[in-house]
Amino acid sequence: MNNYLVVGAGFAGAIYARELAEAGNKITVIDKRDHIAGNAYQYVNEHGITVHKYGPHLFHTNNMKVVEWLSQFTEWVPYTHKVKAKHTDGKLYTLPVNKETKEKIGAENVLDVFFRPYTKKMWGVELDKLNPDIMNRVPVRDDDNELYFPNDKFQCMPRDGYNKMFEKIFDHPNIIIQLDTEFKKSMIYNYDHVFNSMPIDEFYDYEHGELPYRSIKFESVTLPEEKIYETGTTNFTTYTGPTRVTEWKNIANHGENKHATTLTYEYPCDYKSNNMERYYPVKDLNGDNDKIYKKYKSNENNKVTFIGRCGTYQYLDMHQVINQSLVNVRKFMKKEI
Repeated sequence: MNNYLVVGAGFAGAIYARELAEAGNKITVIDKRDHIAGNAYQYVNEHGITVHKYGPHLFHTNNMKVVEWLSQFTEWVPYTHKVKAKHTDGKLYTLPVNKETKEKIGAENVLDVFFRPYTKKMWGVELDKLNPDIMNRVPVRDDDNELYFPNDKFQCMPRDGYNKMFEKIFDHPNIIIQLDTEFKKSMIYNYDHVFNSMPIDEFYDYEHGELPYRSIKFESVTLPEEKIYETGTTNFTTYTGPTRVTEWKNIANHGENKHATTLTYEYPCDYKSNNMERYYPVKDLNGDNDKIYKKYKSNENNKVTFIGRCGTYQYLDMHQVINQSLVNVRKFMKKEI
């Protein structure tokens, strides 16, 4: 039996911990926060409405191996996400931009209305300075599709929420959880190996330079209305103010209340102005940030494996983190045999 440390109780850490534990290893999971589930953490407010503390986490994928793995720990409720954009004309338009939206706005205006303002607020740079792969995540369409993830066959939410799913993943006699616990390098010597989801540049004391991240400040408000918006998320096309708002009751299994609705507005910012909360690696057009990351990745370290968004400096969806973690932890275990 090997003794492993997993740093971070989000998706990457949970997958590594469970897979290693089932293989007969002893696992200690630490997290500097006071809860498990990472950025997927939820809570139910005083109005009986479920709120995602770190923004909406909507599960969608075509990878049925990921679904099969998670289904050991949760049942599902169907939920297909739709998004509208509130234009400065006060009207709502479908996102991703579809045929109808293009006809109403004018195809020649799509970039200026839906992409330039959002990019400036979200990433803090002009559209032409950003790696186009990020914008391609939400491609413009030539049909009348209204779904935000139109190509993903599996679109559901965990029936009992993400927190309960994580509790079941960590529910193994070989796993110990320690919350409110900061990682210290001295811990490395107490374990056979460390799987670390902390920012790789922070681990190495920024010796090759800092890796930039964008963060989000969240502002929630509860209004004495049954419903405000028609979709789960509504984007704003202005250059100032929030990028979007989520009305939680519009998401499956997120609460019933005819007298109140809770909305969360998102204000992007640099991570340094938000208590060092890193959410999105910045993928610049020239790839300069990736070059810095590769320097860190090339550091010789046979005691630590970096995992997750911050450890690998990748902009990954939940299903991508899960798949990557499953593949890599199984590769690690084969090497150890």
